Amino acid sequence: MAAIMERADENLLPSVYKEVSEAFSAGPSDLGYLTFIRNLVQGVASPLAGVLVINYDRPTVLAMGTLCWAFSTAAVGVSQYFGQVAFWRAVNGLGLAIVIPALQSYIADSYKAGMRGIGFGFLNLIGSVGGIGGGVLATVMAGYDFWGIPGWRCAFIMMATLSSLIAVLVYLFVVDPRDIIDRGIGDSSEKNDLLDKGNGSTASVWVESWTAMKAVMRVRTFQFIVLQGVVGSLPWTAIVFFTFWFELMGFDHNSTAAINSLFGAGCAMGSFIGGLVADRMSLIYPHSGRIMCAQFSAFMGIPFSWFLLRVIPQSVSSYLTFAATIFIMGLTISWCATAANGPMFAEVVPAKHRTMIYAFDRAFEVSFSSFAAPLVGILSERIYGYDPKTVDPVSGSAREALALSRGLFAMMAVPFGLCCLFYTPLYRYFKRDRENTRLASLKEADMI
Repeated sequence: MAAIMERADENLLPSVYKEVSEAFSAGPSDLGYLTFIRNLVQGVASPLAGVLVINYDRPTVLAMGTLCWAFSTAAVGVSQYFGQVAFWRAVNGLGLAIVIPALQSYIADSYKAGMRGIGFGFLNLIGSVGGIGGGVLATVMAGYDFWGIPGWRCAFIMMATLSSLIAVLVYLFVVDPRDIIDRGIGDSSEKNDLLDKGNGSTASVWVESWTAMKAVMRVRTFQFIVLQGVVGSLPWTAIVFFTFWFELMGFDHNSTAAINSLFGAGCAMGSFIGGLVADRMSLIYPHSGRIMCAQFSAFMGIPFSWFLLRVIPQSVSSYLTFAATIFIMGLTISWCATAANGPMFAEVVPAKHRTMIYAFDRAFEVSFSSFAAPLVGILSERIYGYDPKTVDPVSGSAREALALSRGLFAMMAVPFGLCCLFYTPLYRYFKRDRENTRLASLKEADMI
């Protein structure tokens, strides 16, 4: 439920970009800055999740982060000035920074090595339900007023209320896998790692945090996955403009919501299928199967970006073509996190450092990818001639839709190609890092 609300919250603002643009007289670059500031704070603050998990159980950390993003979401809904929206989006990033790494390490500890692809795939599948629901709900509500209040503001307030409820439920009912292992369930090699919880002084917590940070940063697999993620996450940040782009073409709120929900459904199914296929491939090719799946997925982003943004005629008459293309695109480009990144991270560091490695991955990837959204806006306005003053509130503008699509293509095709390329060194380093971690865990278990 927390994953559902987290993804719904992420999709909330991009789904109402058009209405926010009109309410605050903001162009694509201004809207991009809202995503930029949220992602930048999320990236910089992500290591905080690793520190918190050392001293608190993960259900408590998840509840804290969920309450933080719920409060900031409600504040965006009642903001009267663009500066207020920007500030509360930054606070929203802080909540997500706490939640996402803790959620990822929770999944890693809940599944065995050969099943983690399915575990992460299922997490993404369920989370995507929230992304689709949040995006569709906000897009549809944006077309109406409720009790004299614009629909997009009501969507924010409603989502914040549900998120607060989920935070309470997480705190009351979620059981940390560490507690299960403490009762004698799980791998003996991981049990010793997971029992080593930070219940000491504040100084010892920071010493342990620093030790974990250094251990994570030295792992070559971590370095190359972060490198691909820095560029590979750029297209996903640029995708937040899809709703705005379709509405500029003249699609109404319901049609736009339907197309975006197809993309979300494709990504949901694709992430699960990718994790499942990678688990099977890892049985045949233990040290390279997951990497091959990730490279296939990253490469598929290139032809689909070209066809979607450059080939299909940009008009409402192309509805079915857009719908089919965007669904298959989501089905194939969404494998990397579940097929490779999440499961591989869990195998190259000791179990007690898992939250820290996911936190630092988010720190680097989200911080750098935060530049994608404003770059799309800058490219569209300053190079391709987008002019927000010429956009009709109802029918949009074909000229501005074309300018935005060119900015999107520039931030998608090239990063997808580089992402595919940067996975290649893992064929050499993943096997070595994996074996080193196994040996270290066995030695530590023998000593204990």
